[in-house]
Amino acid sequence: MLHPQLQTWFAEYNESHQHPTNRLTHKFAIPVIVFHIVAMLSWVRLPGPELLGLPMSLGVVFAVGTLLFYLRYSMKYALLMAVSVIPMLYLAEVTPVWTVFALAVAGWLVQLAGHVVWEKKSPAFLRNLLQALIGPIYFLALLTGDWSAETGTVGEKAAAA
Repeated sequence: MLHPQLQTWFAEYNESHQHPTNRLTHKFAIPVIVFHIVAMLSWVRLPGPELLGLPMSLGVVFAVGTLLFYLRYSMKYALLMAVSVIPMLYLAEVTPVWTVFALAVAGWLVQLAGHVVWEKKSPAFLRNLLQALIGPIYFLALLTGDWSAETGTVGEKAAAA
């Protein structure tokens, strides 16, 4: 069962992601954007102990904070995001700066194309910045069948639970 607040946020996010090609562009762009944000924040070192063998950084703080936010609403999505974000923290340590910048440009251009060319609506996070955190788990909800983009409601799998 989806937390009622997640249902509200997913419905809002869904309004700006109706076109199938726009949704497809996001399946590439969102992970790339999440990685570049984590990587760039990881460049800012902070005093403190290592966490999971990683130096303390804004990237670690951002990842932990975001995962705790997700945990408040869904253990399932928090765990699924942890499986992807924690490796991103390690990858950020070895990815060259120029690669991170190239990925940032590519991710944002693909995302922009999705909204300008196909969706013809602005991204949801421009109306509500919190939607930037909702995007990654919205696509997890689509992938797991917990949300239906076509109906803009709880998916069949989640409704049956």
